[in-house]
Amino acid sequence: MQKYVISISRQFGSLGRPIAKKLAELLEIEYYDRDIVEEASKVHNIPLKEASNLEESAKYLFMSFPLGSGTTATQDALFKTESEMIKKLAVKESCIIVGRCADAILEDCDHLIRIFIYAPYEDRIVNCVNDLGMDTKAAKRMIRDVDKARDAYHMRYAGYLPNDMNHMDLMVNSATLGVDMTARLLAEVVRDKFS
Repeated sequence: MQKYVISISRQFGSLGRPIAKKLAELLEIEYYDRDIVEEASKVHNIPLKEASNLEESAKYLFMSFPLGSGTTATQDALFKTESEMIKKLAVKESCIIVGRCADAILEDCDHLIRIFIYAPYEDRIVNCVNDLGMDTKAAKRMIRDVDKARDAYHMRYAGYLPNDMNHMDLMVNSATLGVDMTARLLAEVVRDKFS
């Protein structure tokens, strides 16, 4: 099988992260997510918590200012470093990259499959309550806030929303099959595409 990269974008509460981890396990490839932020924070000599906060504030600042005028040079530098890391990973090995606008960063990569994982709103609430121990009100608020932040971040750095079907190869409702079956289905698609 040839080398390939899977970018996974997801709605908060859609179980996208556990599906991505299971998919990496099934395909026996590396899985990258928050560790990209961790490495970028080391490059810029910024504590991980601060780098994570900068990434989150970049998302929220973009929502607060027209055309993203509220973002800082540090936030943009952090994104640039993450982009360079993602490109190096795509050349180095087969892997899954969750979030971080990898679908846009690697858009010219000929061995990329872009996947978006979503779920109905009510299922996302239930997943947040069950997996994160939130009450329903907190889950609804968190879904709203994270959706807005991810949309703003993606618009800022990719120029389109993360669920834009024109920039995805496959969109999957995780509530239909659950974590394990969704991961198995995606593994079959990837094997067929890159064999």
